Amino acid sequence: MMHPSIVSSTSAICLVGGAPVADAVFAVVSPYVAGFVGVDGGADHLLAGGIAPMAVIGDLDSVSAQARAAFAGCLWHIPEQDTTDFEKALTRVTAPFVIALGFTGGRMDHALSVLNVMARMPDRRVFLVDADDVSYLAPQGKSMLDLPAGTRVSLMPLGDVRASAAGVAWPFSDWALHPVGRNSASNMAAEGGVQITAQGPLLVTLPLACLAAAITSGMRAG
Repeated sequence: MMHPSIVSSTSAICLVGGAPVADAVFAVVSPYVAGFVGVDGGADHLLAGGIAPMAVIGDLDSVSAQARAAFAGCLWHIPEQDTTDFEKALTRVTAPFVIALGFTGGRMDHALSVLNVMARMPDRRVFLVDADDVSYLAPQGKSMLDLPAGTRVSLMPLGDVRASAAGVAWPFSDWALHPVGRNSASNMAAEGGVQITAQGPLLVTLPLACLAAAITSGMRAG
């Protein structure tokens, strides 16, 4: 369900959650976004980094007193408990795409719930980032990835998926993929670019160094 926007931007926005965030990752994502939105306890990461958020959204049960005081003018309390804080923020931020930082590496149930939201909202272009990886849903149909040979490419289904992959060390054609069935974890880019064909929610995971390539591919079908 969509809600009236709290933050609306013609450029990308970074949602910052409460899971561990390496300081260096802020510098990696900053060139791609117009601003930052704290998602509940993620406000404390922004406070520690000296970053003024466009908003802080969530049920606010994990925001420190210091962050509450510092960001009092942009706190948006969404008290309902039918959705996660990530979903509360995603459905109230309008942007061409979202980089989601601070949603992996902490509690497993929180990370899995983010993947659940991504699978249920495939039209929202979300790039899930941490110190090691960037993950996103492959566009439906064909898309291309311009990657150096040897780059790790993992293709993991978040539901029923039909998929093909070419330009990888272990290519495959029209496979039926499923979260408790077949997948293509830890494949590898070959020479000449990677072509992915997907019908269904297929999560592509690449090294963080490939963030630019991920955004280019994730935002445009080939």
